[in-house]
Amino acid sequence: MRAVSAAVGALAVVGVGFAPNAAADDVQSKQWYLDQMQAEKMWKVSTGKGVKVAVIDTGVNPDTPSLKGQVLVDDVPKAVSYHATVDFDGHGTSMAELIAGSGARGSLKGLAPGAKIVPYRVDLKGLKVGSAEQKKTPEPWQAIRAAADTDAKIISMSIGGYVSPEEEEAVKYAASKGKLMIAAVGNSGTGKGDGNVDYPAAYPYVVGIAAVDSSFTVTKFSSYGNYVDLVAPGTGIPGYCDTKFHAYCDTGGTSQATAIASASAALIWSAHPDWTVNQVTRSLIDTASRTWPENDPSKYAGYGFVRPRMVLENAKYDAGAPNVDPLAKENGGNLLAKSASSSSAASTPSASAASKNPGKGSAGGTSAAGSTAEPSNDSNTLWIALGGAAAVLVIGGAGVAVARARRAR
Repeated sequence: MRAVSAAVGALAVVGVGFAPNAAADDVQSKQWYLDQMQAEKMWKVSTGKGVKVAVIDTGVNPDTPSLKGQVLVDDVPKAVSYHATVDFDGHGTSMAELIAGSGARGSLKGLAPGAKIVPYRVDLKGLKVGSAEQKKTPEPWQAIRAAADTDAKIISMSIGGYVSPEEEEAVKYAASKGKLMIAAVGNSGTGKGDGNVDYPAAYPYVVGIAAVDSSFTVTKFSSYGNYVDLVAPGTGIPGYCDTKFHAYCDTGGTSQATAIASASAALIWSAHPDWTVNQVTRSLIDTASRTWPENDPSKYAGYGFVRPRMVLENAKYDAGAPNVDPLAKENGGNLLAKSASSSSAASTPSASAASKNPGKGSAGGTSAAGSTAEPSNDSNTLWIALGGAAAVLVIGGAGVAVARARRAR
């Protein structure tokens, strides 16, 4: 039985759109995080070349100026390829551009412009329930399992919903194949809902991403709890206004943060193609910017703000053991450790039905993780950095090895 899609958040359109054909500064100057993360400096070391990112979303339009030549349509397994390049919302295309967009003709510039996108269109909110189109469209778990059998190293999921046994098993299967799964924690934080982290971010073996604004404050819309692992930029970021793909509008959400975190991982993996998923994940955690003790991750921001530059600029960076999962205690298993030989290792996932968030319930649907244009002005939100110190924390400083001693999942 197909799950009925459930809304997690709707794309908010704010202000006048920016046409992709406009001057590059019109759109790319809105990508404030590129300067803060020192993208130009990172691109001298790595652009993400050689890394394929599976984007499981509303589909990806490969014909936008930013994505021409960036989307590997033929890499999508035939069984789940239905309308993979027909984006029914605009969300998936926006995420793909944030990851690997070329920036051509004044379009969005991806943080990992050398990476390639493998598009997956799945059954999310926006498809008419019971329609022939919906029936032909794969469910998220089918796309996850299919992507696990490809050579894509990263599976980026800016989607969210409730627990699904099929989806949980698909996640375990992908973990057994050494895939780095990154997902949005959701937008039901303070003032938006109960704060619960969505699935698939709340499953073991998935890195959950929350959002920060340009002051590096965790946004009040970000979901929070034990399953937030890292934060990335998630407000005031251009995205498509609609499915006409004629203009960008200001958007934001944990969706955008997830795309940027996925691109960060692509930059690192491209620079170190022989690393395993464990080493890439460990490098993201160890070099994250934070102002709290490294052995006491925050329920709002996990281990902190992603800083791939700290890995790329250190030619002698030690990513640790390839066969040790840095989140082993939290994941409650050793599938990633077993998969350490390569990202295409073939092992059989366990049949455990345990979930990372048992209080979420056992039924429901999935939607694009959603976006909001509301900035955080809640004085109770967690600060990643204060005032002028933000640039120092995000741009400078050495990575600190993280002691793994937090919540059991």
